[in-house]
Amino acid sequence: MRWIILLALYFAVDIYGYQVVRSFTKNVWVGVIYFVISALVIGNLIFQFNQPEQGGTFSGLRGYAIGVFLAFFVSKLVLAIFMLGEDIVRLPVAAIQKLFGESESFSIPSRRRFLSTVALGLAAIPFASLLYGMYRGRYNFRVLRYTLYFEDLPAAFDGYRISQISDIHSGSFDDRNKITYGVELLKKQDSDMVVFTGDLVNNLASEMDSWKSLFSQVNARDGVYSVLGNHDYGDYHNWESAEAKKQNLEKLKQTHAEMGWDLMLNENRFIEKNGERIALVGVENWGAGGFKKAGDLKKAGEGVDENDFKILLSHDPSHWEQEVKLHDKHYHLTLSGHTHGMQFGIEIPGWFKWSPVQYRYKHWAGIYEEAGRYINVNRGFGFLAYPGRVGIWPEISVIELKKGPKPA
Repeated sequence: MRWIILLALYFAVDIYGYQVVRSFTKNVWVGVIYFVISALVIGNLIFQFNQPEQGGTFSGLRGYAIGVFLAFFVSKLVLAIFMLGEDIVRLPVAAIQKLFGESESFSIPSRRRFLSTVALGLAAIPFASLLYGMYRGRYNFRVLRYTLYFEDLPAAFDGYRISQISDIHSGSFDDRNKITYGVELLKKQDSDMVVFTGDLVNNLASEMDSWKSLFSQVNARDGVYSVLGNHDYGDYHNWESAEAKKQNLEKLKQTHAEMGWDLMLNENRFIEKNGERIALVGVENWGAGGFKKAGDLKKAGEGVDENDFKILLSHDPSHWEQEVKLHDKHYHLTLSGHTHGMQFGIEIPGWFKWSPVQYRYKHWAGIYEEAGRYINVNRGFGFLAYPGRVGIWPEISVIELKKGPKPA
């Protein structure tokens, strides 16, 4: 049924988009080529989704089929919307002409080639962007630096630096040189601590088999700490048995250990310097809107004093909105991921930020402050489904903690 709905929507947009082509030429072979290409794009998508999974739901050729489909569909959707806007004008004009006798018979004015040219130009923007996002954007790693001020930060931790990555989604990777560059860029930050905030794989623990030797090179003076994300539990894969799913999760946990990452499952650790300490708290995935709620903040915070300076690792930022930011224990800083910034959007640093994902998540990329508490939503190291990024680049966050009031 889902394919029938998708096909109906796809070809409805396709037919409307074809009106732009007809405004330039009525050559029948141009129309044939147009619809043959359209059929190949949607046909390849359906074909790939009917092949056995290899490494993950959206990996390999399946991911590329999604990317090519999106490039064509979004572009044609732009054409369709533009042409619909023209029709909203054309149809009433024809009706008025008929009503007031300006024409003997009812006829709809022909489409204007100028407007079709404009529509084609606008449609070319998402088409080129989505293709570029697959070619270059997905590995266009950026280091984003933030300085946060806290008056109750222990003096020994003034200037303490934390590097954060999130959403590796290793089952989507296909270029070892690019991933090696990203890992080296992370190591180059030389932070006191490195944290990973969930979604190591798409579905299968085996996705990390060829990558764990590389990510095991990530280290820091005070250690590398990690938590699980919603994809790590294998909930989006058809398992042959409950036991197989359980074994997959156990293997994934073991992978964290083999890489030297301290996986926190509703637990906490204390980092000590010069007789002072901060608490690092890690919860399992907790997400609103139907996502797994395995995170137990009460259990994770056992033994942590209300006066301790606290950093929380929680994969889904909706957890911060619904449970964390007004919690009695006052979690000073929460580090999350999950949204990927939808891998698509527009950002002008320090001035403007937009992505469709903001209509689903209130906190979706970067630093937010409410009630004197902070959250950083990392845009993700990897990618999922659409094998690319446009405007929202893969991110390594570097957060420096400073003692004192926030500068005016």
